This record gives sequence, structure tokens and C-alpha cells, in this order.
Amino acid sequence: MPLNSRRNGRDAYDPGMIDGVNARLLSELHADPRLSMSELARRVGMSAPAVTERVQRLERAGVITGFHMDVAPEALGMAVTALVRVRPGPGQLPKVAEAALRTPQVVECHRITGEDCFFLKVHAPSIAELEEVIDRFLIHGQTTTSIVVSTPVPPRPLPIPDPDKS
Repeated sequence: MPLNSRRNGRDAYDPGMIDGVNARLLSELHADPRLSMSELARRVGMSAPAVTERVQRLERAGVITGFHMDVAPEALGMAVTALVRVRPGPGQLPKVAEAALRTPQVVECHRITGEDCFFLKVHAPSIAELEEVIDRFLIHGQTTTSIVVSTPVPPRPLPIPDPDKS
């Protein structure tokens, strides 16, 4: 996204937004997103109101996009994880994104370059249910599916750059 533009009604990105203090706030929140504002303020040596204002500004700008917990898909009975590439047929491009939004087993949908146009991450309780999910997309084009057998590098947060070392 270009700098100084608006996205989803949020404030514009500011290239100088990640100063030393904000980098420290982001690092602390990466390590423990459940920190209270007062504890976060104590850790960075600022007042709680000042920290709250900075965190809210980072949220409005879209730098902080949310605080969430991770749940193991297997704990919810989702034993199969698959990566599905979709190559839409003529006129089907918007319909693939709409189908992904309506399909709860699709936990990620990316628009990509190359021969395929979409990359989906799907969780399902069984191969049979995965097949049902794939069938929802076959009406819009071709699919190529890979079953995940292991995840040597699970999703992880991006490293926070140290602005003092730039």
C-alpha cells in the first residue's frame, strides 16, 4: 500500500510512525498481546495515557491490525490442512473471492500472481469435507490442492525493526 493513503477508513501510514518508542511498544505487544496499558507503560517508561494514545494511533493507522489468540485447528477437529490454488475461468475472478468469504473452512485467501490467481488456506475435519470445499471452487475455475503434512515454520510475527539501527 502506498504511503500517505487511506485504507479501510484508517489514518494514512506515516513513514516516521515507527520511532524508537513505537518500536518498543510493538515489541512488547508482540511478546505479550495481553499486557495492560499500565504494564506496557511501565515497561517502556511512559505514562499509561501516553502509551494508550500511541497504541490507539498505531491501531487507527493500521500498523496494529488486531490482538488475537491462536487455536490449534486440531483442537477444533480440523485434522486436515490444505493449500488450494485457484485459476478462475473467464468472468469468475470476483466470484472466487466471494466464495472464499462465504466458506468458513477458508482461513486465508490471497490474490497472487502467476498462472493461478488465488491461494487459499483451508482447514477441514476430513479429506471428504476438504473435497466438498474444493468442489465449491471448481464451478469458478481450476484448482490445485496440496495437503499440508507438517509446518516446520508456523505463522509468526514479523520482526520489529530497530529504527535506531536504520
